[in-house]
Amino acid sequence: MENLQAGSDVFFVLLGAILVLFMHSGFAFLEVGTVREKNQVNALVKIFSDFAVSTIAYFFIGYQVAYGVGFFESAGDLSIGNGYELVKFFFLLTFAAAIPAIISGGIAERASFYPQLLASVIIVALVYPFFEGVVWNGNYGFQDWLESTFGAPFHDFAGSIVVHAMGGWLALGAVILLGARQGRYGRNGGADANFAPSSIPFLALGAWILTVGWFGFNVMSAQSVEGVSGLVAMNSLMAMAGGAIAALIAGRADPGFLHNGPLAGLVAVCAGSDVMHPIGSLAVGAVAGLLFVITFTLAQNRWKIDDVLGVWPLHGLCGAWGGIACGIFGAESMMGMGGVSFMSQLVGTLAGIVVALIAGFVVYGVLKSTLGIRLTEEQEYLGADLSIHKISSTSRNN
Repeated sequence: MENLQAGSDVFFVLLGAILVLFMHSGFAFLEVGTVREKNQVNALVKIFSDFAVSTIAYFFIGYQVAYGVGFFESAGDLSIGNGYELVKFFFLLTFAAAIPAIISGGIAERASFYPQLLASVIIVALVYPFFEGVVWNGNYGFQDWLESTFGAPFHDFAGSIVVHAMGGWLALGAVILLGARQGRYGRNGGADANFAPSSIPFLALGAWILTVGWFGFNVMSAQSVEGVSGLVAMNSLMAMAGGAIAALIAGRADPGFLHNGPLAGLVAVCAGSDVMHPIGSLAVGAVAGLLFVITFTLAQNRWKIDDVLGVWPLHGLCGAWGGIACGIFGAESMMGMGGVSFMSQLVGTLAGIVVALIAGFVVYGVLKSTLGIRLTEEQEYLGADLSIHKISSTSRNN
């Protein structure tokens, strides 16, 4: 009976890992549909390459940093409990690898390929696991301090802060250090319309893949059959719908906003999807959809932050909203499950932002001053890092 339970848990977490792995194709197609056509191949290569190097970095270093668990034992020892620890690693790896995938969308069309791969290794090996371990493994006593001070630890069930805000605020540092794409803003400061998404069908495909996979991202965060909750699935659904409707209205039916709206809602609901009421999740998703439309527009047009896919507004700001919203809508007074503290959510959210923002400027700042992080003018003009996207001399002459 015990083996049956262990096998069920392994299969459950494995399905979650596969669903979140599939989400990485969603990241790829979302980027492919948003960037200009000449950069589509580059985008596809980046996402798969980032996942591969993230796997190695997390296996040898990152998982140990976060959970103190390594894999330098015999295969027999590793297979204890039907190999549950192995599929748990696989599942959590797909979360870790989402960080470079998020960043990729922000720095698209002008980031140099190999320095970005190196940045991915550093982030997945050290930066992300550090904060992951603080929140999800209780490292360094931060959660204990929050609980003793405010009555509850920081609650982030599926990673509004640990994954999404971390990725979004890391990306902001990289985007600022890279600067805008050539020709993105005219002499009068206005945004050039020639940088519009190249393929709405690809963008929509990416959004749908991410939306479907997100139910593995959220529901399977229980990490056991016994802990699975239909409430998480319902809250994810309601937040998705709220985000889509809010983005549809605020974005005036713009397809780019519409397809990012449900993603904004899903980012925001991750933290409290196990403790909020579905009506609260609907509100959280709607605010996130509205927040994305407003801040993406401001970032692109007024603040001149050339974040190609809007990953800072989508993951950074909507993730931060989700972390704080958990402390509001997770409370019993708001029909939630309780066990959360608004102050703990606020402090935990701010801590994640600070760690990610500092790390983003440090990692990409060091790489910028040593290896360089931006394509040459010729490479950017032609549409790719030439080391991975070969362009014939005939094409250049044309």
